[in-house]
Order: sequence, then structure tokens, then C-alpha cells
Amino acid sequence: MKYLFALTLLLCASLAALPATSQVKMTHDQMLFYTSDWHGDRFPDGRPKVSDTLLKRAVDMSIEDIWDFLRSKGYQNQFEAGWQALHIEKPFAGRAVTAQYMPLRPDMAHAITAEGKAEGRVGGTNMWPINELQIGDVYVADGFGKIIEGTLIGSNLGNGIAAHTHTGFVFDAGIRDQEENREIPDFNGFYRGYDPSAWAQMELTSINAPIRIGRAVVLPGDLVLAKPEGVLFIPAILAEEAISTAEFTALKDDYNFELNQEGKNGAEFEGGWNAKKYDGFAKWIDAHPDKLKMPRSEFDALLAKALSHPEN
Repeated sequence: MKYLFALTLLLCASLAALPATSQVKMTHDQMLFYTSDWHGDRFPDGRPKVSDTLLKRAVDMSIEDIWDFLRSKGYQNQFEAGWQALHIEKPFAGRAVTAQYMPLRPDMAHAITAEGKAEGRVGGTNMWPINELQIGDVYVADGFGKIIEGTLIGSNLGNGIAAHTHTGFVFDAGIRDQEENREIPDFNGFYRGYDPSAWAQMELTSINAPIRIGRAVVLPGDLVLAKPEGVLFIPAILAEEAISTAEFTALKDDYNFELNQEGKNGAEFEGGWNAKKYDGFAKWIDAHPDKLKMPRSEFDALLAKALSHPEN
């Protein structure tokens, strides 16, 4: 018993001696913990940095093709639909910077505000995530679906996001100043609804922590793809393979559509991907090299993989 008591005292003393860490923004070590499978470039705070090239390629891909790939890898909780948008006809992609909001509780809000003051942060806590944004980021916020007084941005903060990212945001919450936000160049956003009320009775509780957006799980650094159908959160560790596989599928579809239009597919309008059809597909790519966005070596590797498992 004395040994246990002494051990408890030693443990408490050890914990007290640990340096204080941020209770809102994820530390570098915490970021590495949640994204330990990522071996590519990172931002200074540890957030995975998916390449700009992949962001551009992602915009042209269909939700279905990437979603199918993610599900094949066991990632079944990465999509959410049911959005309003500033420009629904303009898809966008970027790297996730995450934020979580909760209903206001005064004692918690006081502690968080004091921490922000000690760190030199200014303004309301709904401004803090904006200062973390980089060009090519998407500000992703869990606002627990609140719209009335859940307006995370108006036009001033909208301009701030646009200046930092040239991309936009995805909010499980509302916005105000919708008309003015639509006039901001290089800016788009998905949100649950519009309301003229100001942000109230909410508090920021985390920056760059894992969050939930509807039925999807989001980690900082995920590749966010926002399209009219909904938003897909692609894990950074799968982004390159997901985009390449989706591009390969899209190319197969284009070739198959052409065969159907020319009446060369017989009675089989889809499928039938045997060695002969793949050979025709490869020759079609040879004749249309401009259709490839991935390196030819990458296409050849995907083709070889497909040929190893033909349909018949």
C-alpha cells in the first residue's frame, strides 16, 4: 500500500513537471500521432501537405470513382451530402484545416480565451482557425449543424479565408452575408444554411483535431473535394492512389463510351474488360496522349494491374 501511494505521488509529480501544451490547437506530436502513416511533406505544425498537383487533378474526378476506391480500402465514412453553396456549379479541392465548435459554456470559454490571450491571439475564437490557413487549404468546421446564431462567418471573415486560401470552406454550420460572400473572388464554400443572425452562444474547442462532419470523419491534411453532389474527405495517405485510380477508371469509361457510340461493344454496354479490350484501350491512349494527367509510367502500372485480373 505504501509502495502504491509513493508511486501515485511520483506519477503526479511527473505530470506536474511536464510542460504545458495547448488545449485547443493540436501540438506537432499530436498531429504526428493521428497522421503517422503519412510519409510525405508536412507543414511546420505537422499537418500533411498533399501536393498542389493532386489538388488540381482531384477537381476533375467524380465523387463515385474516388468513393468506390476509398470503400475498397475500408474507408466507408468519408462522404457527406446535403449542402448549400456559394457557387454550387464550381467544384474545389484543398487540404483540410479542421476546427470544432461546441455550444457556449462560460467557464470553458473563459479558459480558452485566456489561453488565446497568452498565445497572442486576437479577436473572437471564430477568427483563430482562419489565421492557421495557407494557400490551397480548405477550412473545415464542425459547428454541430447550427444555423441560427451558428453563422461562423460573415463577409469580413469570408474575405479573410479567401485571402489566406484562394479556395474556401466547408461548414457544418451556417453563414451570414451570403450575397457579399458570393462576390469575393477565388472563393467558394459549402454550408448548411443561411441566416442573418450573428454568431452567438458557440465556442471554438479545437483546431486541427479529428472532427466529424455529418457521417464523415475528417483529419487535418485530408484532401477535401467539394462538388455539387457533396463533399468527399480523402485521407492524405490515400490521396495519390485514389486520384490515379479514379483517373484510370474515368479513362476506361471514356473509351467504353466511345465503343458504345460506335456500336463496337456488341450487346455488352459495360464490362467485358478482357485482355483484348484492354489492348484496345492502351492503343486508344496511345492515340490520345492528351487525355493522360498522370505520368505514362503510372498509367502503364495501373494497366498491368488491371490485366492481372481481367473480367474474362
